[in-house]
Amino acid sequence: MRDFLPAEKARRERVLAVIRERYRAHGFDEIETPVMEEYSRLHAGIGGDNEKLAYNVLKRGLDADAIRAAADDPASLTDLGLRYDLTVPLARFYATNRGQLPSVFRAIQIAPVWRAERPQKGRYRQFVQCDIDIIGDASARAEAELVVATLDAVDALGLEGGSVRINDRRVLDWMLDSFGFGAEERPGVLITIDKLDKIGPDGIVAELRERGATPAAVDAFDAFLRRPMTLEYNPYGERQIRKALPDDAPAEIVEHLVGIGEAVAAACASTGSAAGAEAASEGLAGDIPLVFDPFLVRGMGYYTGTIFELAHPSVDYSLGGGGRYDGMIGRFLGQDAPAVGFSIGFERIVDLVAERTDAAAPAVVLVHDRDVSQGVLLALKAGLVGQGSRVRLEQRTKNLKALLERGAADGYTAFAIVAPGTTSDSLEVKPLG
Repeated sequence: MRDFLPAEKARRERVLAVIRERYRAHGFDEIETPVMEEYSRLHAGIGGDNEKLAYNVLKRGLDADAIRAAADDPASLTDLGLRYDLTVPLARFYATNRGQLPSVFRAIQIAPVWRAERPQKGRYRQFVQCDIDIIGDASARAEAELVVATLDAVDALGLEGGSVRINDRRVLDWMLDSFGFGAEERPGVLITIDKLDKIGPDGIVAELRERGATPAAVDAFDAFLRRPMTLEYNPYGERQIRKALPDDAPAEIVEHLVGIGEAVAAACASTGSAAGAEAASEGLAGDIPLVFDPFLVRGMGYYTGTIFELAHPSVDYSLGGGGRYDGMIGRFLGQDAPAVGFSIGFERIVDLVAERTDAAAPAVVLVHDRDVSQGVLLALKAGLVGQGSRVRLEQRTKNLKALLERGAADGYTAFAIVAPGTTSDSLEVKPLG
């Protein structure tokens, strides 16, 4: 958990403002949920490994005897917990407030979450998530809306060139079944497959054998990984998807994936992208920022269909991800409701766009002598503020250079010296640095 100094806090807020503005432009509305949820909801078996990292809150009024008596069942001492993501709270929110929401609800959630991570570089116990979700739409349009809005937000931050890797958990299940892996061994097999980018086909096959996975299934998977493949110019479309899968892939799933591409292509065409226009005319997603990856896994246990990750050529890790979780809301509502979401990894994004988002309104340090009257100072400040500037008052010190350097570090871009007799007409604002 971290402190943020003023300049860094201001930079984070500017990045968040861009993300909010672009999401709202795409028809999403922001909501807010409590930082704590009931223990039973956070530990309902739908949060995957994140449930193990949840911060739990003791019941109020417990005494030492009650705590000792529950030594064998510590979970009985808690009834609340800090949220470890924003999806479980959204499901509860929708179930609670459904009567006041539209039939297809597009939500923005931007808020901190907490996980008891082991301290290490890039792993924080408190961090911000930026989520958009669509509840009530089972069609490919929902995924396409999320993809288009997310890429638009990333572009607006100056990170053009992003792409989205897409897969479907149902495809993974079907593939593992076709290779011959039993249902009981699939969770472990998926953990291994998720390492494909890091250890390659040989490493995957070796680890599966070490795990004791069904030998014939490992052989079939090995043969599939080593099959001859011709290079494709377009990374996404029906032909490309079918070529990346074993024969006879389920038509319904392929059609859903193709539908996402068609909708994203249409959005690209409407913004003037020549590649998007050509793709839309051909009824597939051509040279647009989508890549079908049959071995994309994502670890959250609540995903039931499409899954995706946000990639950017400047880094070798994902900048966000999400997927369809049609089964979650039914646990709270008592009836199923289709749902899909996409989350930007804000802590990763904000570092990449730091230098590109620091342009802000003029910020002026008014350095005044001790004997300048308060009325004059506040009048000068009010005049600059009225012109759209951000203004800080600082009494002049012997080390003026250090004072101005501190102002620059806090994001101020200009300064002016205020001596007795200074007026708004005589005030001379100079750039810092």
